Order: sequence, then C-alpha cells, then structure tokens
Amino acid sequence: MSKTILLGHGSGGKLTGNLIKKTFIRYFSNPVLEALTDSAIINVGDTLLAFTTDSYVVDPVFFPGGDIGKLAVNGTVNDLAVSGAEPMFISASFIIEEGLQISDLEVITKSMRDESDKAGVKIVTGDTKVVKKGQCDKIFINTSGIGILDKKHENISTGKYIEPGDKIIINGHIGDHAIAVMGARENLKFETKIESDCAPLNHLIKAFLNSGSDIKFMRDITRGGLATIVSEIVENRKFGVSINEAAVPVRESVKGMCEIFGYDPLFLANEGKVLIVVSDISAEKVMEIMKTHEYGKDAALIGEITTGNAGKAILRSIVGGSRIIDKLTGEQLPRIC
Repeated sequence: MSKTILLGHGSGGKLTGNLIKKTFIRYFSNPVLEALTDSAIINVGDTLLAFTTDSYVVDPVFFPGGDIGKLAVNGTVNDLAVSGAEPMFISASFIIEEGLQISDLEVITKSMRDESDKAGVKIVTGDTKVVKKGQCDKIFINTSGIGILDKKHENISTGKYIEPGDKIIINGHIGDHAIAVMGARENLKFETKIESDCAPLNHLIKAFLNSGSDIKFMRDITRGGLATIVSEIVENRKFGVSINEAAVPVRESVKGMCEIFGYDPLFLANEGKVLIVVSDISAEKVMEIMKTHEYGKDAALIGEITTGNAGKAILRSIVGGSRIIDKLTGEQLPRIC
C-alpha cells in the first residue's frame, strides 16, 4: 500500500477499495458501515432509513449537460434510490474559493433547486465555508441524503438474494459523463455533441419497484464504471457474471474518443446510469417499463448471473473471445464527479 495518497485512491476502483478497507473500516468499523453499500441502512424506531453522503470536486464545474450543483443533487438522490429507498431530504455544504463569481454560484444553486424539484426532494440544511484563493478549486460541494426504505427492499443494496439465472440490465449508454467532462476540461471540439447523462433516477427506479418485479440488486454506475460494479457483484461469491459486449450500449462518438485516448468504456464514469440484477421472470417486465421512461428508453439486457466462473466476471467480446473483467486500477480521469 502506498505511503501517500494518490489520485487513483479517488477512482472508485481497486485503490479506493483498499483505502476504505485498510484505513476507514479499520478505525470506523461497525456492522452498518461494513456492509459497504451506497447508502447506510439504519433502523430508527419502526422506520427503516437509507442515509448517504458524497462530495463533489468535478473539474471543470460547468460541463456539457450539467454542472457541479446538478451533479451533487442527482448523485445523492441516485445513491438513495438504488438502495431501494424513496429519497426525501438532502443537506448541502459548500467550500468556496475566494474570488468565485457570485453569478456562477447562483447558476450552481439554481441547478440544485431545479434538480431537487425534479426528483421531489427538499434541501433542508447546509453549511458554507470560504477559503483563501488557491486553497480550493473554485467550489467543492458535499451533500448528504435521507430516504425512507420499505422493509421488502432492505436487501437490494447488498445483493443478498442474487442467484444464477438472474439477468443484468442497464438503462442506457455508458461513458457519456466522463467524455463530456474530459472534453470540457481539455477544450476538445467534438463533431457530435457529447453531454453528461447526469439525471435523477428515483422516479424510473420507483416505477419498476412498484411493479412487483423481483429486483435483486441495484447500483448506480459512477466512478470505476460498469466493470468495477460487476467485479464487485461476484467478489467472494459462489456465482459468476457473464457480460455480452455487443449488448452494452456505447455511443459511436464515445467509442471514438476512447480509441483516441486509450480508454475502455467499461471503466468510464456515468451519472445517470443504473445496473440492475433482476430475476429471469421479471426481466422482460423491467425492460418494458424502462423503455417507456425518459431515462430508460435506451435500456439493454447485457448479461446474466452464471453458475460457472464463480467469483469472476467474464466479458464475451464482439469478436467471439472472452476475458476477465476486473476493477479499475489507477485513475483514468481524476475529478470526474
């Protein structure tokens, strides 16, 4: 383990996992935290709550399809929603660099208001700190969120009931957010406009949860990308995962940028994508519901849980071969969210 913090420790991949387990879990250990789910699942009296927190340091703060404020609200809403909870309340704390234009701050806070209205959540508390110029890069935002969780959805975030034969679905194209942010950061001019997929997914998720579909697991596909999530699903489990590369939706424009810069779309960050593991008998129903929704119209069934290759995720390539999918190592694009 490195003796100093590297950019890769914030990637959401292997280095992040090692840092969490060897440092934070070591000192903060408790049963709720050790579940390592997107939201902590907590009993408060007779109420089951989902509680999450996240910090946003994206560079640049404005990018095609969004800004740091839109990202902060939707990231927290989605962490609650993929846990099976109904998002209710958000806190927002701001660390602002001296010299930031107030007009920029107003754009960011307006985005937060618009996205919270869209998601149906309220920003109910917060904090503001200002630091000297050079001690922060424009603005950093921390958000925390609370949602109400129905008891029947308590184990969605852990994937406790995943079993061979279950299907894997995602709600659309991967990689848009990472490439949009990279393009804005490097002032790249794309022939085809690429925008972040940043969006609140709670209404989409609520639609198929309320349909009675047998949802086994959900995770929003952010840092570390699709590859890291499917690797985590099978870690220390008695089943495997098989992903059909040809079925994974990636825009041609994103593929082109990946080829130029040497990126793998499977590891790229997203901010409006969810991976769902659903029973075989419910997969068709979930796909039908997704296809009718704004944020699910490009949904695809990309793989399944298998009896073979226990503990491993396998990608069946377009050319007919196969390879093991592993967690992101290092950092493809720092400060992506």
